[in-house]
Order: sequence, then C-alpha cells, then structure tokens
Amino acid sequence: MFPALLGKKIGMTQVYDEAGILSPVTVVQAGPCTVLQVKTDETDGYTSVQLGFGEKKLQRSTKPEIGHAKKASATPAKFVREIRAEEFPDGTELGATLDVNVFDGIKYVDVVGTSKGKGFAGVMKRHNFGGLGDGHGVQRKHRTGGSINGHGTNLGTGPTLKKGKRMSGHMGHETCTSRNHALIRIDSENGLLLIKGPVPGPNGGYVVIRTSKTAKAKA
Repeated sequence: MFPALLGKKIGMTQVYDEAGILSPVTVVQAGPCTVLQVKTDETDGYTSVQLGFGEKKLQRSTKPEIGHAKKASATPAKFVREIRAEEFPDGTELGATLDVNVFDGIKYVDVVGTSKGKGFAGVMKRHNFGGLGDGHGVQRKHRTGGSINGHGTNLGTGPTLKKGKRMSGHMGHETCTSRNHALIRIDSENGLLLIKGPVPGPNGGYVVIRTSKTAKAKA
C-alpha cells in the first residue's frame, strides 16, 4: 500500500451507493504519478519518494527540472511533492508509475490542498467580528475592527501589538488539510477518486490524497 498520491480537483457531484443512499462527492483526477526521486536513510538521512503529476512543457521548464526528470526517464511535472514514510512497498523504484489502484482497500483518506483565495478582507468576514454599533450619532465605521491599543505587548504598555492580533488582511490561499473523508469509489479506468464531502481548493487545483491515520471505521 502506497501512502499517498497527487491529483487535481475536478468538481463535485452526487452518487448513489448500493443501499440507495445519496452522497455528495468530490471527483479527483488522481495520478498517474511518476516517481522522480527515491531518498533513503543512506543517501539523505530519511526515507521518502518524490512524485510528479501532470506533464510540463519543456519550453516552460528550467534546465535543472529537465535534468532531474531525465534521471527517471520522464518529463518535468507541473505538480511535485515529496511523500515521506518509514518504508514503501516493492515496485516503488525510480521511474515507476503509480495510479489510483494504490488505494484499493482504503476506506478513509485525507486531502491536502490550497484553499480558495479571498483577497483582502475585513475583520467581519475574516474573523467573524460583530462590528460596531449603528445607532444615531455613530460614525459610519460599522465594519471596522475597533480599537487595537489595549492589546499591545506587556499588558498594553508596549509599543507593538501582540503576535496573532486579529485584524484585516489577506484571507484564504493557505495550505490546509481536510481529514477522514470516506473513499466512496475508485474509477480505475478513468483514474478518478470519488471522495465524500468537499475538499480544499478550487476546481482545477492540485491536491495530495493520502491514507487517513486517524479515521475510525463506523460499525
């Protein structure tokens, strides 16, 4: 069993299971992934496998990328990630190709992706603040964050804000992990995984699908 695979989020749909229960699923194009590099304790101090997903045009690749992929008799990949584990199954050698069949028998998976970017957002949208009052005589500052002076360092007496102060700023476009999704179906013919529920990122975004370690099978 290989622990993870790279893929692309296609979108969401609904499917019926054998019992006739309707489930919302996210369709992910997982693999084929090429093993671009194999790291071992002897050579690198730890064990991992570098996977590549999606072919990248040579004219858009750098010479180091082309030379690195050439060692595996492959072309540069658009999406490259390193998968770490204590040991890997037989057949995981340089240049090998992995597909959705590595998840045969797996019931639950975790999905790592980049969340949708929301641009610059205020405190009400970003942190769910309640806003200021809107009665008569109040200035039109209802959606502002209010005073920040009382949250300086050293109980409000310092010259700077405490680290982590919730304010307006960039929202979204962060790496996040959605855990314990049921793997509803594996389409080996088309290389698709049907994962229950929503996963991080927009349609067309790259994701890492890995075997869940914390999920408990329901009785």
